[in-house]
Amino acid sequence: MAAVTAEEFGLKGPRGWAFRGVTFAAEPGSLIAIEGPSGTGRTCLLLALTGRMRATEGEASVGRFRLPGQPAAVRRISGLGPVPGVTDLDPALTVAEHLRERALLERRFGGPLRGLLRPRAERRQELRVRVDAALTAAGLDLETLPKGRRTSVRDLERLEVLRLSVALALIGRPRVLGVDDADLKLSDAERAEAWAMLASLTGSGTTVLAVCSEAPEGAVVVRTGPAKTSDAASASHDDKETADALAEARRA
Repeated sequence: MAAVTAEEFGLKGPRGWAFRGVTFAAEPGSLIAIEGPSGTGRTCLLLALTGRMRATEGEASVGRFRLPGQPAAVRRISGLGPVPGVTDLDPALTVAEHLRERALLERRFGGPLRGLLRPRAERRQELRVRVDAALTAAGLDLETLPKGRRTSVRDLERLEVLRLSVALALIGRPRVLGVDDADLKLSDAERAEAWAMLASLTGSGTTVLAVCSEAPEGAVVVRTGPAKTSDAASASHDDKETADALAEARRA
């Protein structure tokens, strides 16, 4: 379990501040909602708190690890669900193919080297159990999909894509889970389902960081600054800064 705190946390790039002055404290197993208008550094803050971007001001802690000094350690205990531009799903691949790919990566890179010495059948069985547990935790029932496991991502509804992305991240058993645009393009009913799913993950001790336009009741709310809408040049400036930041996050 991992508590998440920040003190005057900020990130500045070549074109200005992505976010600045973020201060909060959340207990282990909290649902942390990063709330604010689009263009206010919400995604950059999410990526910085999960060790994918390096802050330039202040400090934060994730569990016993400190930021910006220990990003690799934070990455080892955190996972990313949907983050546009960073963890996009391939629309041509099926649900089964995405799950198989993630399981293979986890089997090869997700554990200590001594785990490779265990019998292959034992490792495969353990991964199957982890995949099933991740799907259950994310609330994705493969039997209800149009073509079951063979359903392509392009044929999934927005909420189903969210659930699949979360399930893929949960296969790695992260102590902290980051989710971008948690309530984007969802109906009121779907939004309630999404928040209920994310809140249920905290019950098992996972700390959830979720970017949203409106935080749900009971969440630890972290608000980013107002959108800069004074002129078109400012908006273009912010978009370029975010694009550069996402490129850095992909490399991480």
